[in-house]
Amino acid sequence: MSESVSHPPSPSATPVTGRGFHAMVKPIGPICNLDCKYCYYLEKEKLYPRNDRFRMPPEVLERYIREYIAAQPGPEVNFAWQGGEPTLLGVGFFEEVVALEKKYGDGRKITNALQTNGTRLDDAWGEFLAREGFLVGISIDGPPDLHNTWRVDKRGRDSSPEVLRGLEVLHKHGVETNTLTVLNRTNAAEPERVYDYLTRELGSKYLQFIPLVERKANTAARALELDLAPPPDPSRTAAKDEAEARVTPWSVLPSQFGEFLVRVFDRWVRRDVGQVFVQLFDVQLGHWMGSGPGLCVFAPTCGNAVAMEHNGDVYSCDHYVYPDFKLGNLMEAPLADLINQPRQVAFGDAKRDTLPRQCRECRYLFACHGECPKHRFIRSKHGEPGLNYLCEGYYRFFEHADPYFTAMARLIRQGRTASDIMPMVIEEDRRQAAAAPPNRNAPCPCGSGRKFKACCGKAATA
Repeated sequence: MSESVSHPPSPSATPVTGRGFHAMVKPIGPICNLDCKYCYYLEKEKLYPRNDRFRMPPEVLERYIREYIAAQPGPEVNFAWQGGEPTLLGVGFFEEVVALEKKYGDGRKITNALQTNGTRLDDAWGEFLAREGFLVGISIDGPPDLHNTWRVDKRGRDSSPEVLRGLEVLHKHGVETNTLTVLNRTNAAEPERVYDYLTRELGSKYLQFIPLVERKANTAARALELDLAPPPDPSRTAAKDEAEARVTPWSVLPSQFGEFLVRVFDRWVRRDVGQVFVQLFDVQLGHWMGSGPGLCVFAPTCGNAVAMEHNGDVYSCDHYVYPDFKLGNLMEAPLADLINQPRQVAFGDAKRDTLPRQCRECRYLFACHGECPKHRFIRSKHGEPGLNYLCEGYYRFFEHADPYFTAMARLIRQGRTASDIMPMVIEEDRRQAAAAPPNRNAPCPCGSGRKFKACCGKAATA
């Protein structure tokens, strides 16, 4: 599953003329040593010739690095390397990446983010990644039994032992890391267990939770001999797509997604604010503060984050790597020209222009903006096409978190820290528990993991 590594400053690549853009680069295309059952990218191999080597040629790599750096307006340039599994290319490939970045960097600060499944990491990788200051995202879906449900190797064997070994390599060498967890129908059912495993057992301080939503093959997919439906075209009505909106058995359910976010948030807001950084929570706190969107999925428009394949093919988005959304090839036109062409601008603007009435009238429009166009394939309560499949879940989370985000935003404006919310929430829990104590054998609402009678219940009756 390919997503963006998150916790450094958002990369920006703005041409001298035109608009800014970010590129997610796949130097080995969809090739991976794992066979994750839910992966939407593995089947993209069918879109290329059978004899394709799926390794970025030196001339494509050099041209990309040169043009991408030249397009940056500021002193810092961030590269994002994804897959497939990019470590299959070996350390030598990325040594060449760093050499080219230094060659064309012109004195600017260059940073790199690498998303990996972690299974091929060894000391050579650890030494290189630490030396060159790479930020590494590790894909891990929670405790081994939940992780291994969908994330297996080509022989169907559990991948968690090798992932954990790779994570140990990164920790050993002091590589900066975060974790990316794909929320599927299995692990989303156990929010506290997943969160506690990542934060307490693995020690992850930077977490991404990515909702998994894939649809079964429709007419468009069958024409391409693919098993998953392409996402709806944001520039056209979603009515036709909605008729075939059957999600896969591993896709997270909207209500389940909302419940996961609420329960993890309740854990986080009582004990981890300022210590653990959950990407979605941090981004939404920014929205409540009135700042701009920190993620493309929550921006009013999109189209500024493209995907580039191993051979230089550029697509509208990582989720839109299909023939209809190919913008061209880097070796045939400048990267900035491909991204600033009218069809890509229209692709991005359509996210805003095709919002159904239910979204436009929603009190949380500022926080969501319809989320990712990939997920907008169901009908609204007014019968309009183009509502986000996850709308129910997001609304549940926003409604629950609203008073907390409002309070945290107020604290920050007062010159305090967001973490000052924690004692306030715990004190309110105790007050309510004293007024109407819950089941004394139930888990304590403060998130300690102990029974109520041994925690806040004990304090309330002392």
